[in-house]
Amino acid sequence: MTLPENRIYLASRSPRRRELLKQIGVNFATLLLREALPRMADVDETSMPDEAPEIYTSRIARTKAGTGWMQIMQRKLPQLPVLAADTIVVLKGRVFGKPESAAHAQEMLRALSGQTHQVLTAVAVAAQNGIHVRTSASTVRFRHISEREIRLYLASDEPHDKAGGYAIQGIAAVFVAEISGSYSGVMGLPLFETGQLLEESGIKIFP
Repeated sequence: MTLPENRIYLASRSPRRRELLKQIGVNFATLLLREALPRMADVDETSMPDEAPEIYTSRIARTKAGTGWMQIMQRKLPQLPVLAADTIVVLKGRVFGKPESAAHAQEMLRALSGQTHQVLTAVAVAAQNGIHVRTSASTVRFRHISEREIRLYLASDEPHDKAGGYAIQGIAAVFVAEISGSYSGVMGLPLFETGQLLEESGIKIFP
């Protein structure tokens, strides 16, 4: 596979991350870790005992980027930077990842209702100069969400595959009373940190 200059690999299936990269004019090819290398296991996202949320999400992003870099080396693809990211929601020390079911998403939304939580997104870029990681931390306050609203929101299928069980760029925006930090970081790819990492890896946002 031959790619033009100033392109990267994106080690993520997330459509939000693809949209955000397109927003800043970054060209990319999607790198699906397991599909391209069937013998490679999925990245283990199990947290370690007493692992701080910031350390956890940084470690997962780094592992994903490193796995992607190993893949392009094994497949002898052009050695372009590999970008990966990981997003979690943290409420009073409790980590919310992607919901495993509608019932799990419902539990998350009930817990987040009327509360202030933190959204952490770590971005990692693997390139010839190593793997570098930066983390964005944002604070989000939800208004009270009624049981009826939660049921209707779950019926939209929007909570699927979203950390914390909600998408701030979707209908769930009406739940957000206040946000401090990075809107794109809450979506899943903080563009400030992403731009810095890509520039350091030779990818020019403003060539």
